[in-house]
Amino acid sequence: MIEKTYNVGIYCRLSNDDERDGESVSIENQKLLLQSYVRQRGWNEIAVYCDDGYSGTNFDRPGVKRLIEDAKAKRINLILVKDLSRFGRNYIEFGQYTDYLFPSLGCRFIALNNGIDTMSDNGSTDVMCFLNLFNEFYSRDTSKKVKAVKRACAESGKFMGTYPAYGYKRDPEDKHHLVIDEETAPTVRRIFSMRASGMGFRAIAVTLNEEGVLPPGALYYQRKGRSDPRNVNHRWAETTVKALIRSEIYIGNMVQGKTGTLSYKSRKLINKPEEEWIRVEGTHEPIISREIWDTVVSIDKKKVRKTPPTDGIRSIFTGLVYCADCGFKMRNHIERFTYKDGTPGRYSSFICGNYARSGKSACTIHSIYENVLEELVLTDIREKARFVECDGERLAEQISRMKEKESRSRVISYEQELNAAAARMTELERLMQNLYEDKCTGTIPQTVFQTLMRKYETERAEKAAAIPELEQKVRAQLENRQDANRWMEIIRRYTEITALDESILFELVDRIEVGEARKVNGQRICDVKVVYRYVGSVDDALSQERLEAYEKAI
Repeated sequence: MIEKTYNVGIYCRLSNDDERDGESVSIENQKLLLQSYVRQRGWNEIAVYCDDGYSGTNFDRPGVKRLIEDAKAKRINLILVKDLSRFGRNYIEFGQYTDYLFPSLGCRFIALNNGIDTMSDNGSTDVMCFLNLFNEFYSRDTSKKVKAVKRACAESGKFMGTYPAYGYKRDPEDKHHLVIDEETAPTVRRIFSMRASGMGFRAIAVTLNEEGVLPPGALYYQRKGRSDPRNVNHRWAETTVKALIRSEIYIGNMVQGKTGTLSYKSRKLINKPEEEWIRVEGTHEPIISREIWDTVVSIDKKKVRKTPPTDGIRSIFTGLVYCADCGFKMRNHIERFTYKDGTPGRYSSFICGNYARSGKSACTIHSIYENVLEELVLTDIREKARFVECDGERLAEQISRMKEKESRSRVISYEQELNAAAARMTELERLMQNLYEDKCTGTIPQTVFQTLMRKYETERAEKAAAIPELEQKVRAQLENRQDANRWMEIIRRYTEITALDESILFELVDRIEVGEARKVNGQRICDVKVVYRYVGSVDDALSQERLEAYEKAI
């Protein structure tokens, strides 16, 4: 009999809670042990999948996801772990993998230290469910103990957070005690001083940005000597200043336990009601005096009358205008004045939302008056409508060619997603059928059957809903010519348009991009691009030759 060739995927996991167990459970030691086992049997080691710092209570881990993908792709046909707890501690989900998914993929599973082998007939798999159940009980008990210890420490005034607040650092002699960071504390004092003098949160943020003061996030990664992996805007923002000013930590109080998780299996944070917060006064040296704090608190309590930005008149361009350089939505800005005869007047304009939030260090103002914007968009619509009348057929061809080039890669991606969803639907149908048969024969208990069936039903419903959407996306990418014709039918009606309203913009325009103004020969020039529904930027589809022909025609 020819022995089967096994292509092995080695899985290793280490959670933060495992640190107390020493080197015995380290990633490296797990890997060395399992690799030696593979070599002794002459199997093929295909890949090592690692999840470092991940809990075993759920399977939403990158290493597990890659392992499953390779098993489905038939790159591996044997999964090797040191013990069951390394793979996971959720016995319901664990059973779904080992009892249904892996067998359906023709994939063998071995937990070395537990003596578990799904291809063995020695009865090892019979005790697997009990071991998994024990692991879950262990996780639940560990979670309770850790939470109890953390709460006790917080109630005694110890700092239990990950990162100290801006203006503080950990005490070198006691990591649970905060001391003043003399580098950033002056900035904190200045922020409170500016607020006490009446400055608004945004004005403070703009001032700090213009002076080049690093915000908390940027400063943290600078001190670490590495770049921030998150794609964020490293500038002071109104919300950052507001959160800092309203934190009691700066008067020496420790307020913790504001957030928590729903259960030990979930990492999703939820906000707790204020009565559940843990507040301990006088735990560390304050940066701000009580007098300054009371002044700032009194300012925040004052009721400020807010006047609607447009005096009840909503701009027809609201939500449509974007900064061409940073991509932020532009804000409607109102300037009021009084005529010589006493009559009130107003100017309506749009400015970059990024600039409005964080100042010129984030972006430039990109200001454009609403009446100017309306005239430019109106002119663009009329010109495009007349061009359609002049030579619509060629324009439709140009648009279709442009969109076809852009959509080719999207079609491939959508088709791949569609095929994967269809394959998963077939797999789910088979899994549900097998599950029902196991329930009827008494192979699995009713509770396990109900849990797994609900899980499968939910996923099947999601896939069933996703498939029509993906099919529609594929069709949409293949209907470029139809989109071009649809757009031309609409815009033909606006050849002689004299005014804009919301219904016209909704029918025609997807977005409007406004560039920064510049002076050319003493004149202020501002580039405005109208991106139309169905076809995008028509200017991109118009060749220079066609533009010249159009100019002659009109």
